[in-house]
Amino acid sequence: MKEHLTKTPPKTYTQDQAFNASLKYFKNDDLAARVWLNKYALKDSEGNIYELTPNDMHRRIAKELARVELKYKNPLSEDDIFNLIKDFKYIVPQGSPMAGIGNPYQIASLSNCFVIGNSGDSDSYGGIMKIDQEQVQLMKRRGGVGHDLSHIRPKGSGVKNSALTSTGIVPFMERYSNSTREVAQDGRRGALMLSVSINHPDSEDFINAKLEQGKVTGANVSVRIDDAFMQAVKNDTEYTQKYPVFSKHPKILKTVQAKELWKKIVHNAWKSAEPGILFWDTIINESVPDCYADLGYKTVSTNPCGEIPLCPYDSCRLLAINLFSYVENPFTKKASFNFSLFKKHVAYAQRIMDDIIDLELEKIDNILEKIDADPETDEVKSIERKLWINIKRKAEEGRRTGIGITAEGDMLAALGIQYGSEKGNAFSLEVHKTIAIEAYRASVHLAKERGAFKVFDAEREKENPFINRLKEADSKLYYEMLEYGRRNIALLTIAPTGTTSLMTQTTSGIEPVFLPVYKRRRKVNPGDKDVRVDFVDEVGDSWEEYVVFHHRFKQWMEVNGIDTNKNFTQDELDTLVKQSPYYKATSNDVDWLSKVSMQGAIQKWVDHSISVTINLPNDVTEDLVGELYLKAWEVGCKGVTVYRDGSRSGVLISNDEKKEEDTPDSNILTVFPTKRPQVLEADVVRFQNNKEKWIAFIGLIEGKPYEIFTGLIDDEDGILIPRWVNNGLIIKNRNEDGTKRYDFQYKDKRGYKITIEGLSHKFNPEYWNYAKLISSTLRHGMPIDKIVDLINSLQLDTESINTWKNGVGRALKRYVADGTKAQGQTCANCNSENLIYQEGCLTCKDCGSSKCG
Repeated sequence: MKEHLTKTPPKTYTQDQAFNASLKYFKNDDLAARVWLNKYALKDSEGNIYELTPNDMHRRIAKELARVELKYKNPLSEDDIFNLIKDFKYIVPQGSPMAGIGNPYQIASLSNCFVIGNSGDSDSYGGIMKIDQEQVQLMKRRGGVGHDLSHIRPKGSGVKNSALTSTGIVPFMERYSNSTREVAQDGRRGALMLSVSINHPDSEDFINAKLEQGKVTGANVSVRIDDAFMQAVKNDTEYTQKYPVFSKHPKILKTVQAKELWKKIVHNAWKSAEPGILFWDTIINESVPDCYADLGYKTVSTNPCGEIPLCPYDSCRLLAINLFSYVENPFTKKASFNFSLFKKHVAYAQRIMDDIIDLELEKIDNILEKIDADPETDEVKSIERKLWINIKRKAEEGRRTGIGITAEGDMLAALGIQYGSEKGNAFSLEVHKTIAIEAYRASVHLAKERGAFKVFDAEREKENPFINRLKEADSKLYYEMLEYGRRNIALLTIAPTGTTSLMTQTTSGIEPVFLPVYKRRRKVNPGDKDVRVDFVDEVGDSWEEYVVFHHRFKQWMEVNGIDTNKNFTQDELDTLVKQSPYYKATSNDVDWLSKVSMQGAIQKWVDHSISVTINLPNDVTEDLVGELYLKAWEVGCKGVTVYRDGSRSGVLISNDEKKEEDTPDSNILTVFPTKRPQVLEADVVRFQNNKEKWIAFIGLIEGKPYEIFTGLIDDEDGILIPRWVNNGLIIKNRNEDGTKRYDFQYKDKRGYKITIEGLSHKFNPEYWNYAKLISSTLRHGMPIDKIVDLINSLQLDTESINTWKNGVGRALKRYVADGTKAQGQTCANCNSENLIYQEGCLTCKDCGSSKCG
């Protein structure tokens, strides 16, 4: 008789078990523990958790990378790789690779970002809709997407359909933005970059599109600016726009005053932090992949944060090297940077990145298998299938990587060098030059072992400025590259490392420290023993104040024998900061022009681009913003974004300059129709409270919430709706007795309409009554952030209704315009009142913490 063997199911952990273990791992850093558990711990669609601490995740990643290594000569072992990535110490796969490598529960890409595009019939409605579908298909697989709109005909130009003239770029910006908002990625919204050339006759409309509150809220926007336009700005001369852009035989010509259009860009960036600027000639001239433009590698746009310019259907995976970990004897007079170990690890990082491409190709095969197995017709699946085939071809052919860094600010502080100083900029430049040389050397050695990327041709690259910089810096490397080729078409970037830096417990990316020290409050019972009451609020609650130190500032204190548990006065804290290497080196201290110069110098050694934001105080002038942008172009930056403190809170509702001063956006009332339309577009929002599954149906008019129905999904009269349904219609109907009802209608995967009757009767009547009150405030145009504040202030008796209150607030927050300042709330981390909404989350601008619950 045969013995039947059953596979032991993998061990699972409760939320509390995993949180407590990861909290211990992060040495009681609550924010780092929650970020890891929510975003990166291995879990399935039922919420089962399979990893207890980040080292379980690191072991999962190391196993998969070691499996790939066995395909090649001189393989790294699992332990070799684990020791490089464990504890986030040296090499940190970012985002999608961290979440997806070795994850059997998600059919998702390992790429952090993609660019898509069209050729030929791209200006047709068919081409435009194809891009819309491709964008959504990528976002559902966890990727950020960028695409350029310069191919779309200008407003008013002739078309051969019933419209007779084109609507121009802006309506399609809104379409793509709305699509982004509809897609959920493991509890977060998709990310989108829209770009357009300054040479396009509709570029001014593009620049102004986000000024109206609530418009294009699902996308970052950047203008591609060429050298001729910048020269016209400097010389105060005219500039000729064309359609098609830069055509020798354009159908449309439009002459503009360059400086006037430039002032609009600068004003809008000063006012609302957008548009960003992409110095396009610099990007193209420096781009190594553009040496292969005729083979499909012509750069057309960037990913959502701007650090990876890409050709259509190419993608990139990101990895950060933790610079702080290469400082020996940090914060002492003996501090030094271990360049020898650093060079060795840069080579390992490039090798790991190349392995990740192999894992990505496997993931794409899984995606294609999933598409083939789906029940839709081949006709429905054709665009998605062709999309992934195109992406796979580019990944196989070019093998693009994205090695970056984090902890630049802490590295310099640990060495006793002031961020932003001449010495600091010079040392950072040396570090990034080293990364470039050693990563390219590793790619050449990989080509020798594994083969060059398929279209490598040294002759094509011989005039490229970046390649020639490498040749001048290390001729041996250059001639080896001529002999063996290179494994990867492009290698380097500097990306934002928001959640990564929380887990490395360092400064983010290339940025300086935000604040080295801040205060936090915790609620206490004044009757308890050994409790200090520092503050009593307006409702009589008692709070204890305590100091929170930036992790590496605390390390500086410990190295210098300063008691980190002491209850410091503010004067003592100020004195401490002055004594530290973080003094005059925070994001608010660093000289802006020096930071731009630093970015331009480092950009010379980064073959992709750098994501960096110049943070400015509220009182800076528009002229300074213009000066920074101009300086960025002159020193060789590929892109630049500014953020003026509080700038997002004053978004305009029109181009009327008078309204700009008189009508801050927090007081704008949305004007809805006086009579409720019979049919409304609707979003479906799911959330979880106290392990209960909840759902909200939000009726929209022009993308703005008009009404809401919400409650438990698994109520005894609950709603049965597939998880993939994210939108549909809310239809006003009548019952046989003449009473009103509201139905929800969606299309199933075959395209058939499915109707759920009587939303108003599906939920507990108490929820319905409160929902009617909220819907009434929505319909009268009260700003969403004010409604969220109102909901938060409700004093409700029962726990279930309070849970409902939290759910409704969470569902509506996603519609608050990014940058809107929160009123009457304080940061749970540092007690600051300087809170803004970003993608539905409350983000503290003082300490950087974010709360999405």
